[in-house]
Amino acid sequence: MKILCIGNCTYDITFPVESFIKENTKNNAFTKIECGGGSTANAAALLGSWGMSVYFAGIIGNDYYGKKIKDEFNKYGVNTKYLQMSNEFNTKISNIIVNKENASRTILSYKPSTMKMKDFDLEFEPDIILIDGQEYDISKKLLKKYSNAISVIDAGIYNEKTIELASLTDFLICSLDFAEKTTNIKFDLNNIQTISSIYTKLKAIFNNKIIITLGENGTLYEKDKKIKIMKSISVDSIDTTGAGDIFHGAFIYAVANKMNLESVIKLSNITAALSTKKYSGRLSIPTKEEVKEKLSEYR
Repeated sequence: MKILCIGNCTYDITFPVESFIKENTKNNAFTKIECGGGSTANAAALLGSWGMSVYFAGIIGNDYYGKKIKDEFNKYGVNTKYLQMSNEFNTKISNIIVNKENASRTILSYKPSTMKMKDFDLEFEPDIILIDGQEYDISKKLLKKYSNAISVIDAGIYNEKTIELASLTDFLICSLDFAEKTTNIKFDLNNIQTISSIYTKLKAIFNNKIIITLGENGTLYEKDKKIKIMKSISVDSIDTTGAGDIFHGAFIYAVANKMNLESVIKLSNITAALSTKKYSGRLSIPTKEEVKEKLSEYR
């Protein structure tokens, strides 16, 4: 089973602070955490560390941070054959401020608007493709070329290109923000009509399997023509950075291992929740053993 992850790749620098910073003030962080980041990149790291055959395709600079990212991928067992190191652009940097009061994260990223991958051809046929919409041209080409592969999009950002790519995939896993902006319906957890309306409208637009991630409120999905919400588990969270990325990595792992949909979502929910117990995205990836132990409590 060969998996291809395509998309955003960054170098993350995380600063935990006692409370969220105010404008026009000076602030100190007494801890700094550095590692690679990016939505599909983090998913690839999870898959590699969990023993899957995974390739990552994306672009980084041929610089200090780019070399650290490539070395880190190799340590996680991710094949970097299609990781492009550019002499024209610097590696994308994301500065992440984590509010220790509530575990929320605020991200400021640098990336040139013209920075994108050069065209390439795969030397293998992927069984599963995960995209995030960040590399539109390459993603569209490969989705069409390998239409027999199971395809999944991490739709976190609402724009026309993400919507187009989502229509080409088998699974649309989207954020609540994407769902609300696409449907023009405001979600209300206490109003079943809004829940049903959002899901029904998304299904009419995309005609694929739709999963909506709701953060600490769990995951919205459909089974046997019934719309359901699977609650997340309760953990002592300190940083929500990358939890969605890790959800997608676990989702791909479960799909690759032919689990049924509810088992897929349960595994993904638990893995994402456990990741919030540590700082950063990639460094918070739980081991398979940690996830299996937690899964055994919910059988």
